[in-house]
Amino acid sequence: EGAALATGGTRRGIVVSTLAEARFFAAGGFDDILYAFPVPRWRLAECSELAQRLQEFQVLLDSRQGLEMLLHTPLPGVKRWLVWLKLDCGNARAGIRPTDPEALELARGIAQGSPELVTLVGVYAHCGN
Repeated sequence: EGAALATGGTRRGIVVSTLAEARFFAAGGFDDILYAFPVPRWRLAECSELAQRLQEFQVLLDSRQGLEMLLHTPLPGVKRWLVWLKLDCGNARAGIRPTDPEALELARGIAQGSPELVTLVGVYAHCGN
């Protein structure tokens, strides 16, 4: 009920920190969910299933290895991985530091590398302080 109220009844645009939460909200009719944790390899199959099932299932990336993993696991049909670049704002939780020279290279790789497989949605940071 709280999520329906928070989204004004649209059941879109929610952020979850676990795939159990994502499945719970998907079962409740939410079809635009961001999994706010860089995709671990052992969760890729679950993420793929949600991405195929929902209108928009979005994930975070913070490394070249993560991008390569998605590129080697394309979604079927016209679906693409919807990706946010995860930045570390100094809390050392997760993400790539914006001052890291690889950050811009990773952003370009997501945005321009294989647009038929991966789409850069934006940048995501959890400041937490």
